Amino acid sequence: MAKRALEHVRRMRGGAQAHLLRCDDAAYYVTKFQNNPQHLRILANEMLGARLADALGLPVARAEVVDVAADLVERTPELSVHLRGKWEKCLPGFQFGSRFPGELGRAVVFDLMPDERLSDVENAADFAGMVLFDQWTCNTNGRQVLFVSEPHPAKRGYRAVMIDQGFCFNAGEWNFPDSPLRGLYHRHKVYASIRSWESFEPWLARLEALSSRALDEAAASVPPEWYNHDTEAMTRLLEQLDRRRKRIRELVTAAKNSTRQPFPNWS
Repeated sequence: MAKRALEHVRRMRGGAQAHLLRCDDAAYYVTKFQNNPQHLRILANEMLGARLADALGLPVARAEVVDVAADLVERTPELSVHLRGKWEKCLPGFQFGSRFPGELGRAVVFDLMPDERLSDVENAADFAGMVLFDQWTCNTNGRQVLFVSEPHPAKRGYRAVMIDQGFCFNAGEWNFPDSPLRGLYHRHKVYASIRSWESFEPWLARLEALSSRALDEAAASVPPEWYNHDTEAMTRLLEQLDRRRKRIRELVTAAKNSTRQPFPNWS
């Protein structure tokens, strides 16, 4: 069931020109609209990618369909996007929402972390799992991450939350122009614990065993209007993803052997 948007909070940074909205479940969602300047399929990629990453047990932000009513758009001038040199109102209807991690106003959230603080990331091992995901889905953007800390007397570290799957499947193209360094996080220190194929478990085993049914279930969560009801294109995309699972070791090996050597401790 879609979450109903109740209130506009603020405009967010980024090429998709997302907006932070409060919804009827009392949560806040970074919301990307169908008429975003990147591509309509960005919304489909976000939902499909989040569902697949979640199936692998990776720490992605919770993805939901957000229903934005026309009257909310009309009474909120800030709900607009800049397209082709002019401002246009955001389209009403079903949009993609990424739940804001932690409690708004209490959680400390960074999108960058100095190298010396990366040792404070409690789930740094999950970056290895995201390598598999980003190579599998041909994420043509660098890996995007939020580092989240919430006030807690017994905990002082940060939790990495993987966000922004919009450029998986090569954004609106829905093809796979593979390149070894695509999808990697720009600070390779997060990969220091990768020493062998065992470092990619349990995500590697989950990916290699993922069923076509799981792919179909993930795709079923995507509103058809986010890909212009082109069911043939969606079917082709799923078929390619199913085939690519068998190539994941080849793709990761290419990244390992690339000139930048992102996994320095893997001999």
